[in-house]
Amino acid sequence: MLQSWVRMASFCQKHLHGTRLGGGIQKRTMAETAKIHAQKVAIITGSTEGIGLEVARRLAQEGAHVVVSSRNKVNVDRAVEELASEKLSVSGVVCHIGKDEDRQRLVTTALEKYGGIDYMISNAAVNPFVGNIMDSTPEVWDKIFQVNVTSTFMMAKLSVPHMQKRGGGSIIFISSVTAFNPVPTIGPYCVSKTAITCLTKVLAPTLAPMNIRVNCLAPGLTRTKFGSVLWQDEKFRESWFKANNVCRLGEANDYGGIVSFLCSPDASYIIGENIVAAGGAISRL
Repeated sequence: MLQSWVRMASFCQKHLHGTRLGGGIQKRTMAETAKIHAQKVAIITGSTEGIGLEVARRLAQEGAHVVVSSRNKVNVDRAVEELASEKLSVSGVVCHIGKDEDRQRLVTTALEKYGGIDYMISNAAVNPFVGNIMDSTPEVWDKIFQVNVTSTFMMAKLSVPHMQKRGGGSIIFISSVTAFNPVPTIGPYCVSKTAITCLTKVLAPTLAPMNIRVNCLAPGLTRTKFGSVLWQDEKFRESWFKANNVCRLGEANDYGGIVSFLCSPDASYIIGENIVAAGGAISRL
């Protein structure tokens, strides 16, 4: 770990991500800011609906070529059609993040369509278990950790060589506020999301000398299909709001701007951080 930080410090003395003057980011015109991700290429797992889709939309609106993906071809086709109708640069591919050949296909699609990879946003996750954690089985734990943790790392590992060829890049893991403030009925899922916050801390100093920044976004309780098991439960929702002083549910489009910022040169000094966007919910381990 110490050697990684020494290498990072040495690298940062020579190469600061983003054009700088006097230690700060060089001023940009309004037009340049509007297309801050122009000609950048982003691959996004779990991105045909909900938070992933809104992240794809925001990056594409700001100039990026995006490759959306999910396990379901119908959903992929629908998302591509939706974004393309907005005149955004988008491609799509079926990708079950838990399968190596599918991860390879996602990377290959980005290379063939757009010539490289600059950003990898890992949003795909599963939660096959709701109930008392003491009733969970080895199969539940294996599936959750295989998809939510192991495959997330493997997706990052596949992307790194191609980011290096572009001179650097940004990796964003999507975790959850439940990584810090667990909900007992989805215990194994919460544990997997806590693991992602640690993965961020472990991977960031390893990749920083390559000018690849790793950060993590932890959304709060959000009105998406994936989170419906929680937010549609009126009793749980009210108790969550009361305990955490949160006044509303998150919406899928609350997070695209945060990811855009974390990928941008404006965030060049943000490395290995877990950014919580949860309406004020408790976020301490």
